[in-house]
Amino acid sequence: MDLLKVADVPATTVTKDATVMEAVNAMVKNRVGAVAVVEQGFLKGIFTERDVMIRVVQAQRNPEITRLREVMTTSVQTASAGTTPSEALSQMIEQHIRHLPITDENGKIIGMLSIRHLLQNRVEDLSHELEAVDAYLTADGIGG
Repeated sequence: MDLLKVADVPATTVTKDATVMEAVNAMVKNRVGAVAVVEQGFLKGIFTERDVMIRVVQAQRNPEITRLREVMTTSVQTASAGTTPSEALSQMIEQHIRHLPITDENGKIIGMLSIRHLLQNRVEDLSHELEAVDAYLTADGIGG
């Protein structure tokens, strides 16, 4: 399966000069838990709900004037479009991350994957498999 089919494409993006409030508004508007921080389309960092709690609220920073460059996560794990969903899930579990930006070979952001996307996709796959097994076991035909 193509990773981009389960990710948010395009990713919700903001610049590092945006305020925390602008980033939060973008997250709320797009119903996402993270935004990619970009400069001319290139990934420079990520800002997540966890960053809001730890780096803004707990630190008692004003979200109206605090710039993302001050509070974003700059050490960002990424995936490529060729990464399999299984590889992405393993990476996210091992690194304890909930959002994984997908970049092209040049580092431009092309999508944002959340662990929720992967888990929903896996549940759908397992449901289809279960239905197929159930149909096979309950079939009333020749040899059944």
